[in-house]
Amino acid sequence: MKRNAVNKAIGVALSAFCAGSAAAQPAMDRTTLPIPEPKYPQSSVLDVRNAAPPPRFEVKAPAQAPNVLIILIDDMGFGQSGAFGGPISMPTAERLAKSGLKYNQFHTTALSSPTRAALLTGRNHHTNNTGSIMETSTAFPGNTGQRPESVAPLAMTLRYNGYSTAHFGKNHETAAWEVSPSGPTDRWPTRNGFDKFYGFMGGETNQWAPTVYDGLVKVEVPRDPNYHFTTDMANQAIKWMRSVKALTPDKPFFIYFAPGATHAPHQVSKEWIARYKGKFDRGWDRLREETLARQIKLSVVPAGTKLAPKPAAIKDWDSLSADEKKLFARQMEVFAGFAEHTDYEAGRLVDAIADMGQLDNTLIFYILGDNGASAEGGMNGMFNEMTYFNGVEETVPELLKRYNEFGSPSTYSHYAAGWAVAGDTPFTWTKQVAGSYGGTRNGMVIHWPKAIKGKGEIRSQWHHVIDIAPTVLEAAGLPEPKAVNGVAQTPIEGVSMLYSFNEARAKDRRRTQYFEIFGNRAIYHDGWLAGTVHKAPWESQPRAAFEKDTWELYDTRADFSLAQDLSRQNPDKLKELQELFMKEAVKYNVLPLDDRFLERIIPAMVGRPDLMAGRTSLTVYEGMAGMTENVMINMKNRSHTVTAEVTVPKGGARGVIISQAGRFGGWSLYLKNGKPAYTYNFLGLKSTTIAAKKALPPGKSTVRFEFAYDGGGLGKGGTGTIFVNDKKVAEGRIDRTQPFIFSADEGTDVGEDGETPVADYGIPVPYRFTGKIHRVTIDVKETKKADKVEEDKARAVAAHKKAMSD
Repeated sequence: MKRNAVNKAIGVALSAFCAGSAAAQPAMDRTTLPIPEPKYPQSSVLDVRNAAPPPRFEVKAPAQAPNVLIILIDDMGFGQSGAFGGPISMPTAERLAKSGLKYNQFHTTALSSPTRAALLTGRNHHTNNTGSIMETSTAFPGNTGQRPESVAPLAMTLRYNGYSTAHFGKNHETAAWEVSPSGPTDRWPTRNGFDKFYGFMGGETNQWAPTVYDGLVKVEVPRDPNYHFTTDMANQAIKWMRSVKALTPDKPFFIYFAPGATHAPHQVSKEWIARYKGKFDRGWDRLREETLARQIKLSVVPAGTKLAPKPAAIKDWDSLSADEKKLFARQMEVFAGFAEHTDYEAGRLVDAIADMGQLDNTLIFYILGDNGASAEGGMNGMFNEMTYFNGVEETVPELLKRYNEFGSPSTYSHYAAGWAVAGDTPFTWTKQVAGSYGGTRNGMVIHWPKAIKGKGEIRSQWHHVIDIAPTVLEAAGLPEPKAVNGVAQTPIEGVSMLYSFNEARAKDRRRTQYFEIFGNRAIYHDGWLAGTVHKAPWESQPRAAFEKDTWELYDTRADFSLAQDLSRQNPDKLKELQELFMKEAVKYNVLPLDDRFLERIIPAMVGRPDLMAGRTSLTVYEGMAGMTENVMINMKNRSHTVTAEVTVPKGGARGVIISQAGRFGGWSLYLKNGKPAYTYNFLGLKSTTIAAKKALPPGKSTVRFEFAYDGGGLGKGGTGTIFVNDKKVAEGRIDRTQPFIFSADEGTDVGEDGETPVADYGIPVPYRFTGKIHRVTIDVKETKKADKVEEDKARAVAAHKKAMSD
């Protein structure tokens, strides 16, 4: 009886404590994070039996605070999803829209990293020091690539306020030189407020063989022939969500679900591609017309909206050859299947939330694109995106030879630019053109059954991606923090959208917004948009100096698609808006404008940190893996040696000693059947292998590969020689090399070849070396001054292309 009485007393006390804690939550000062723990007087009681404990301090989210799910699709245009009149079936987006809201005047920054930084903080991209992508950062404030501590991410604010937080998929918010074991890891996802991160760090990844991190640790993905990263990340998100809700059902979650899709490479199984067979045979011009008609029928664009003119560089579909039409239609079939598959995986997560009984109080933002559709596939599209970044043109006849491979693990493909223009219907331009809604207007669906009364309604209030974070905070009943981790915070620059949830005709609360990416720029104010296209995605040079750019002016209240330029009719309004742009540009660290592309790839020329600065030698060790080209010594366009000290056990050894990149370009030094070999894989188009005839004997050996570069320019060939214990054992010619980049995601591995293989090693993945690697030293020779100048210029061009694609 005494024990029962004690248990009852404990139960009563616990219930009272929980009730008291919940009631006490509003009294907490949540403007300073983390919330300080109360100070209690020190006890003078000797025996704990005679003492009463102070109330337990615990930070909980406000009562009834919603779960939050942000789904961010990559590189999808306003006119691609069926939810906004596009040709691609996306049932998850469509069913959420039917029981929620569609926002048809929602905007992004026109490029990947900047949009993501703005989304996750509620501040403009330049306030985040993310004026461009991480790989083209500079020393100027607004462009350093390192988010200031005065700009705390939304995830951090929610976590300090009692949320469980997780990020799945694409990051691209960490400075390129910080993605290594040396860090610092301050701006990695799990140091930015996320309890859980499972995804890839850069701007794109191979969906069939991604470079994946779980937290701070690079992990191997399952070796399953049916593996696909979008499916994997959905599985991981579902598992995490179920776990936290099973263990802490009253604790809200925040999930940021950011697939690599539909960014290139466009990769998906044949079953998904087959759903769109023949559906794009009539071409991109007809698709634009059909999409606009559907958009008007759905009321996502106003009746009477006209198609804005197509860029002059995009050919009329009817002028194309039969081979071009066949190839380009196939590329779009692959993209459409890729997009629908992505929506399906997002839908599995939504369904899992519903199965847990959590959907009613889950605030979902389904953002259909982080910028406009991508035109970086060029006029023909690509079988291997790396050809573009290395100045190698893929012709239509060559691409047609691989027609049936598009979307498969043997491809790293992109579609022709005409599909991007069609995907941004009814607008003219595409991704990275911040001066036009084609680059910045994206469809968005918001779903929150518990709070949103309307079903299937459209909201036309003008909003920007910086408005998501303050919307989440207001929905959760949380204030904007004034100080986080002891650092005073830059005020949030977005405005909450919550006012529009149940007031379809509510007056816009965002009146002004600037846009700027690589000199393409615009300003929105009270329904007017003034902007300039400084450089189109497919143009190698800006059209004019900044002060001579041609500006356009649109009254967006009467001209949804930006089809009628009013700059000549209303020069005073244009001048007014140009002056407003400069005012905003100064305020948000947009200036100085930077359209450099010959310099931004070279860290020393723009003040960006470089781990390999001034080094001509690098020694690496077994177990070092995934070293991206941003943290690896550059061996391209110069003579170099790779010297490996190894021990071979009795019975011999095999496997990779060191490799860089993989199937779509790279090199590897390895033992095959015990024999030293070196393979250079030129863009997946031609592989050259130099191999010894005899196996390494048991014991210690030094294997050295020497490459004597021909010189005389970039991407030239040379002679490769293998030495064992200073004795030449093999020699051969490598006719051509990649001048600029091997891979956007695959790195250098010591003792294995992760993700995709450079060569046929004859052993199971990941092709691990079965002996002992003591060290591998890479020595590079300085290039001639003339060659170095040429290399720097050409590398910069390639980097600019890469920046445009990310």
